[in-house]
Amino acid sequence: MSHHNVVNRCKLVAVLLLWLGPSAADEHAGRAHAAERPKPSAHSSVGLEEVVFVIQSQRNSYHAHRGEQRRVEILQQAAELGQGDPAVVLLHELSQYEGDWSILPALPRLSATYGQSASWFFFIEEETRVTLSALLQVLHRYPVQEEWFLGKRLHDNDASIIHHYAFSEDPASFGYPDPAAGWAVSATLLHRLAERIQHEHLKSDFTIDLKHEIALYIWEEGNGPQLIAVPEFCTEMRDNCATTCTTYLPNCGEPVPKKDVFVAVKTCQKFHSERVPVVKATWEKDAVFLEFYSDVLDASIPTISLGVPNTERGHCGKTFAILRRFLSKAVPKADWLVIVDDDTLISLPRLRRLLRCYDPKEAVSLGERYGYGLVQNGYSYTTGGGGMVLSRAAVSRVVTSGCSCYSDDAPDDMVLGRCFTALSVPITHSPLFHQARPDDYSESLISMQQAISFHKHWNIDPVAVYKHWLQDTHPRDEL
Repeated sequence: MSHHNVVNRCKLVAVLLLWLGPSAADEHAGRAHAAERPKPSAHSSVGLEEVVFVIQSQRNSYHAHRGEQRRVEILQQAAELGQGDPAVVLLHELSQYEGDWSILPALPRLSATYGQSASWFFFIEEETRVTLSALLQVLHRYPVQEEWFLGKRLHDNDASIIHHYAFSEDPASFGYPDPAAGWAVSATLLHRLAERIQHEHLKSDFTIDLKHEIALYIWEEGNGPQLIAVPEFCTEMRDNCATTCTTYLPNCGEPVPKKDVFVAVKTCQKFHSERVPVVKATWEKDAVFLEFYSDVLDASIPTISLGVPNTERGHCGKTFAILRRFLSKAVPKADWLVIVDDDTLISLPRLRRLLRCYDPKEAVSLGERYGYGLVQNGYSYTTGGGGMVLSRAAVSRVVTSGCSCYSDDAPDDMVLGRCFTALSVPITHSPLFHQARPDDYSESLISMQQAISFHKHWNIDPVAVYKHWLQDTHPRDEL
């Protein structure tokens, strides 16, 4: 049995002990909580001034504006209630460190700044709406002296590559929060986590799926609390909701024109007959400007060779050649460059709707955000398989900076992320981009989205996946 499976089996034993009841759980982990509905106590009354709202905002101007709008709404609502003013923190303003988005590096600062007066820390997305009176009713159920982790519970139906196949024997046994519905930790728990993060090296240098990794860190292999499902933390609107979040695809106006988007597809000879036909059968028709970049010329596609040999691992040399070509007169001038793999499935109409929210004159790197070494002052990057979307300004910044690949087979997305970090260009995240297949994500989560991309053809019918998840039923006739 592999070490990985042994660890997972140990985790499952811990979960079962938690399910057996308070006595068994307490013997195994003194800080684990079995009760989901504690009885109200005289000590559980919480005022708004004891709640710290952490809006998971981003530095990009559009997202910073949305975060500020949410902060104003919360403070206005608090003033109307007349029950004190909460602290409302925009995460991107907490410090100058870009990696605060991954939460764990931000915990010591949150604890030190707000820990003396706070009883709860409530994390929400920029698009999460909160009803403060209903939220206080939820928090009153949980004695503030104890450790609590509350949220809308998500779980995996099948073992997922993005979660490193954790809990593979029973994926549904582990819950993690839907960030759109908001999630809360008691100050008691946050203080302990803040101490722990300063003295403990993380098991992985990569931040891939923040919500799952936060839950794993808090659970601490059975020594910490599991996520408690709170029905009032909602995404869809229904009675008694304390939070709602309607969409991650905001309406910022008419989609950007097709001519403003240039699409670069990375391929190679061995995939010309396998993957390229899928692109042509699905989303190629939605692009005005699209080129296939390969290691050989193939007039039937057609492909373009950039003079960079194909590599089995990263494709940094090819990607940087694409960046230079995008700025040259060899291709039509466009505001946006989209770089995808030949096994990426993408909805260009939805992408063009999203891009209306962004200023192409601003340096924008948009997609699914990952992180490397973020607790140790690392860097973020946009994952390549889900699609890297770059404004012309961002491409110009990186090309003229002299930043380059250390080898042609270096991981292009990570090298670009490191370059943008050095240039103080933020990596802008959208959960509508996906590095993996639909089956690798919580179905209840992605069914609420209007996804923009998925990646990989493993054990799926990619055309069927595109039609089900990405193709709009009644597309508009757009220029």
